Amino acid sequence: MAVVGGVIVDESVLLVENPSGLVPDAHSLLRKFRHSTIPTAISYGPGLDPHQVKLLKDIAMQYSLHCFILDASSIDDAINEVIQAWRDIGGSILYLVSDNKKDIFPELTKCGWLIAVMKVEGSSTCESSSMMYINKLQELPLTICQLNKKAIGNNVVTVGYIMKPSREEDFAKRGAFPMCPNENGLMFLPLTFELPLSSQLQEVDVLLHKATDEIMSVDLKSSLHSSNKITYSRGMQELQRYMDHHQDLCVIDPLNSIYPVLDRLKIQQILLALEDLKTGSRRAIRRPRYLKAIVFRVEDFKDLTVPLPAIIQEYVDHSSTLYKFYVLGEKVYHAVKSSTPNADTLMKSSGSNEPIPLVFDSLKSLPPSKPNPNSVDSKATEHCIDLELVTSAANFLMRKLDLTVFGFDVVIQEGTGDHVIVDVNYLPSFKEVAKEVAIPAFWDAIKKKHELKK
Repeated sequence: MAVVGGVIVDESVLLVENPSGLVPDAHSLLRKFRHSTIPTAISYGPGLDPHQVKLLKDIAMQYSLHCFILDASSIDDAINEVIQAWRDIGGSILYLVSDNKKDIFPELTKCGWLIAVMKVEGSSTCESSSMMYINKLQELPLTICQLNKKAIGNNVVTVGYIMKPSREEDFAKRGAFPMCPNENGLMFLPLTFELPLSSQLQEVDVLLHKATDEIMSVDLKSSLHSSNKITYSRGMQELQRYMDHHQDLCVIDPLNSIYPVLDRLKIQQILLALEDLKTGSRRAIRRPRYLKAIVFRVEDFKDLTVPLPAIIQEYVDHSSTLYKFYVLGEKVYHAVKSSTPNADTLMKSSGSNEPIPLVFDSLKSLPPSKPNPNSVDSKATEHCIDLELVTSAANFLMRKLDLTVFGFDVVIQEGTGDHVIVDVNYLPSFKEVAKEVAIPAFWDAIKKKHELKK
């Protein structure tokens, strides 16, 4: 049995009588296949309404998919068209179709296609052992995973992942989540809270998650442990219970490891230990001495309106340059970005004769410094960053936090040259690092974590 080398989704499981013309989960599914490394197409019969044909072709173009006409009366021509379009796909074609199109099943089965039938409500299909049956579109990735594992055996590591769609898109469009095994022997399965988690997770060797995407509320005033301050979505709570009862599952990363990153006070305490880090550098690396406002005078704290409790953090003049560092397993990468202006520029930008506090939602809402034609570019500033010093700090944080993939931001204080870590986060998208470098390192980090867990 071969792995799934191509997927064709028939219009009979996509179209529905509603304003959009598509079943609710169609866009989500096709978006996942767009970057899955599996050639994917939409099929339809020759008698389909022209308006529906146009809709399917528009959707195919939107997600970079092929469109094929499949008809039982001319099946050989249709198969030749698929072969010409996809050439050597290195596996079997999986055809997802409604059980209303039974006449086409035998011919495609003879050609070696795998048939997955989606049951239509009210139908009385007599199930065949030569076909697979699913009830929802969301089950298709799980079906592919099961077929690939059956074809390959134990020589593949399945990584199930859960995160919000926009974050998934950031990773997937760089080729991070192939549904077929890659050169590292990894294949990825998108998990969904719309299906029972246990049936999905029993196929998974590694669980990759971004739990912060599922935070519903945080009790900042609670004196309880960090884990008890956070309320997750119902789906994430179910996933948390599964992890608690399956300690042998390799998780990237355990919730206990990410809590310090979510707790501003806790991470400040951890960063405080960086000041004792000994390297050959004459510069220091330290924490800032998290705010919703930038305050220029001590007396302005009195009438400041920000959510409490709050942490006062030093604002460091840093020549509007931010260094973003990414730790992927044992490898450390960085990128240089424009940042917020120095304090004197911020004071002038307030538009007031008095240096009033600047209140904002997050640092992202503050405008970065405007390019200075007399300033040097990011490559010319590379000499300013002490990579040995920051790499030592990255290794320290990796050991202290026990995280596999995380990132942190560094600014260099004008005058002193101190390297100041101003933010730490887990499972960043590391999109500033070239995918040819970052994605293999990402896969290596996952593979090594799994090997250490065994």
